[in-house]
Amino acid sequence: MSAHSRLTGAAMLKRLRRSRGWSLANAAQALVDMAVRLGQPFDTSIASVQRSVARWESNTSPIVPSERYQLLLAHLYAHDARGQMSLGSGSDLAELLEALGHFGVSEGRLSELRTILVRTATDTGVELLALLGPSTQAALSAALADPSHLDEGLLTAMRDSISHVNGQVGSVPFVRLQLLLAPIIESCRRLLNMSVPNVFLPDLQLISAQAYTLAGRFAFETRDDDASRALYSAATDVASSLGVPWRRAVVHMSNALVTLYSTPGLDAAKALIDAAVRDARVGQSVTVRARAHALQAEIAARAGAEKHAKAALALAWYDLDQDRATDPATSSFSPAHLRGFEGITSLYVGDPAQAHDYFANSAQALVAPRERVQRAIVSADQALARIRLGDPQSAAELLHSCIDAASETGGRVAMIRMHRARQDLRPWRREGFVADLDDHLIESLGR
Repeated sequence: MSAHSRLTGAAMLKRLRRSRGWSLANAAQALVDMAVRLGQPFDTSIASVQRSVARWESNTSPIVPSERYQLLLAHLYAHDARGQMSLGSGSDLAELLEALGHFGVSEGRLSELRTILVRTATDTGVELLALLGPSTQAALSAALADPSHLDEGLLTAMRDSISHVNGQVGSVPFVRLQLLLAPIIESCRRLLNMSVPNVFLPDLQLISAQAYTLAGRFAFETRDDDASRALYSAATDVASSLGVPWRRAVVHMSNALVTLYSTPGLDAAKALIDAAVRDARVGQSVTVRARAHALQAEIAARAGAEKHAKAALALAWYDLDQDRATDPATSSFSPAHLRGFEGITSLYVGDPAQAHDYFANSAQALVAPRERVQRAIVSADQALARIRLGDPQSAAELLHSCIDAASETGGRVAMIRMHRARQDLRPWRREGFVADLDDHLIESLGR
C-alpha cells in the first residue's frame, strides 16, 4: 500500500474522531470503555491507548491499527453520535472500513468486520432501517411519505443494500438475512403501489424483482414455504412487467430450486425450469442460459432421462464457453458450479466414480465465503458418491464438514442432501463412524 494511501486513511480516521467532537484522550477513553463492554479490557493505561490513536492519525508515518483495535473501532463507529446503530452506506462504520482499506487491510478482514457487526445488530434487535444507513433511511422515509421524492440516488442505495445482504450468504445465518432484507421488501411493496415517477418505475420493478427473489429463497431456507411461494409469485409478476426475458428466467430458476425440495415429485420444478429455458433462450444473457440448461440437466437426470440430461449439459457448456464480457447478468455461475451439475448427472444416470471426481473438483473451486452453502451441498453429494463406491467411512468423514456448514448457515438444501446421504449409510448403522456422525448431527442440528 502506498504512503499516499496510508496518509489518506489516517486523515479519514482523524476526521471520524473529530466528527464526534473527541480529543485524542476522549477517543482513547471511548476505546477503553468499549473494550470493557466487550469483555476485553486493556492491561495498559489510557495514555498508552491515546498514543496508539495518535500514531494511526500521524500526518507523516501513520501505522495501521492492530486487529484488536480494528474490532474496537468497528464497534465504536457502528453507532452514530446519538448512540443508534448504523451500518449502511454513508454511516461512520462505512467510512471507517474505507479508511482501513487505505491502510491496506484486506477485503477479507473488512468483510469479517462487517459480518461481526451485522450479527451484533440482529442479535440485539436493532431497528431494521438502521441497517440501511442514515442517508438511505432519510431518503426512503421521504419517498414513502411522498413517492415523488423517489430518485436515482435512493434506487442505487436500495440496490446496494440488496447486494450487501446477498453478499452475506454463507457468512450470516439465513434467519438473520431475512431481517436485513425486510425493510427493503416492505419498501418495495409500498412503493410499487404508489404513483412513483414513471422514469424510475422500471428500475424500481427490477430492484423489487431481485429483492422478492432473494427473500423467497430466504423464506424457503427458514422453512416458511407459504411465504416463499408468495414472494416468488410477486417476483415473477414484477419481472414479467419488465419485458426482459432473462430477468424472469432468473426468478424461475431460483423458484425451481426451492420447489424441487418443497414440493413432492419433479413436475412442478420441471415446469419452472422449462419456462426458465424458454425465457433464457430468447434473452441476452448466455450466463443465465447456461445455468438454465444446467438445471434442466439435473431434473432430467433425477428423472432417469440420461440422453436428455447429457444434451442439456452439453448446451450448458456451450453457453458457458461463449464470450461473456458484455453479458448483462451479474450471476456468479461458473465452470465450478457446472461441474457440480455434471456430478449430479453422473450420480443419477452415470458412473459414481466420475460423479465423485466432478464433485471434488467443484468443491475445491468453491472457496469464496458466498459459495460456502453451495460447497456444502456439493460435498454432501460427494459423500453420497463415496457411499455408492463402497467407501462409507470416508463418506461419513466428509459429512462432518457439511454438518458444520449447515449448522452455521442454516442452509436447508445442504441439510436435505446431507440427510439423504445419511440414509444411504443405514447398512453401516452399527459402525462407530456412523454413531459419531449421528452424535454430531444431534449436537449441531438437533436431529
